[in-house]
Amino acid sequence: MIGIDDIRAAADRIAPHVLRTPTLASPGLTAHLGVPVTLKLELLQRTGSFKPRASTHKLLSLTDAEKAAGVATVSGGNHGTALAAVAGSLGIAATVVMAESAPERSKAAVRAAGADLRLTPDMDGAFALLDELVAGGKTLVHPFDDPMVLAGHGTVGLEFATDAPDLTDVLVSVGGGAFVSGVATAFRALRPDVRVWGVETEGADAMTQALAAKSPVPVRLSSIASTLSAPHVSRLTLDHVSELVEDVLVVPDTDAVRGVLTLAEQAKVWTEPAAGCLVPAALRVLERVGPDARLGLVVCGGNVTFSDVAAWVRRFDATPFPPRVPVEV
Repeated sequence: MIGIDDIRAAADRIAPHVLRTPTLASPGLTAHLGVPVTLKLELLQRTGSFKPRASTHKLLSLTDAEKAAGVATVSGGNHGTALAAVAGSLGIAATVVMAESAPERSKAAVRAAGADLRLTPDMDGAFALLDELVAGGKTLVHPFDDPMVLAGHGTVGLEFATDAPDLTDVLVSVGGGAFVSGVATAFRALRPDVRVWGVETEGADAMTQALAAKSPVPVRLSSIASTLSAPHVSRLTLDHVSELVEDVLVVPDTDAVRGVLTLAEQAKVWTEPAAGCLVPAALRVLERVGPDARLGLVVCGGNVTFSDVAAWVRRFDATPFPPRVPVEV
C-alpha cells in the first residue's frame, strides 16, 4: 500500500511538468443537486485528463538504461496519449498498444506525439502484445499495476483535499483502479472522515467484479467509456479499493451520457462518459448519505468529440438529468 509520503514525493517530482488544476465550486450543480458541489477540473490537465501525472512520475523515476530501452504501455485512450506526450517531451521512445476500437482522436494524438502505435483486435490482445514487448526488452509502464502510478495519481487527491477541506463525499471514476486508489490514499491521510466512492459503467466494471470475487477477474468489455475499459484490475489496486473506498457504484452507459449533458449544461464543462458517470452516481450517493452531504467530483477527462456525444445522444435518446430539487418558478 502506498502512503501520503509517496504522494507528496510524487507531487514534488512532477510539479514542474504538470498543472495544478483548478478546484472550483459549481453553482449550477449545487442548485441542480440541492447540496454543495465542488469540482476538481482534471480535464484541464495536459492532454485533457489526469493521466500525465502518473506518466511523468514513472518516467522521471527510470534509470538511464530503462529510458534508453524505450517504454511500452497499453491504453484505452487517455493513458496512451499522456504517456506518448510525456515521453516525447523527455526524449524517450514510446510504444503504445491500443485496441482497434480505441477512439480515433486518441490514436491520432499518440502518433502526433511521435510514439509507435500498435493496434490489436481487443484489449486482451493489447495486454498480450504488451507482455511480448516487455519480454523483448522494452521498459514497462503499466497503466495501473504500479505503486509509482498510484502515487502520481494520488497528487490529484492531495490537491483536492487541500483546496476543498469541507467535503464529506468524493466521487472518482474507476478503470484499472490506480486513480481512485491514489486519490483515496490522499484523502484517508488528510481528511479521514471523507468518504471516497468509485464509479464504473456497465460493461467496464472490472473493480466491482473483483470486489465480489475478492480477486482480480477478467471481464467482458462493452461500455462506450473506453477510458474506463480495463479488462481486469490488479491485486495492488483491489487491495487499495477494498481498504479505502466506501463503495464502487456501477451506472449504465445511458446514464453516463445523460451525465455528460448535465455537466455541460449545469457545470459548463465538456466531459467524457468516464466523467459523466459521476452525475448519476452522485444521485445515488445522496440517497445513501442524506441531505447534509458536500460533494466533490473529480472531473477526470474531456477527450471526446462533438460527433461522439451527438452519436451517443441519438443512440440512447439521452437527455440531461432533471433537477434533484424542483426549481420554483
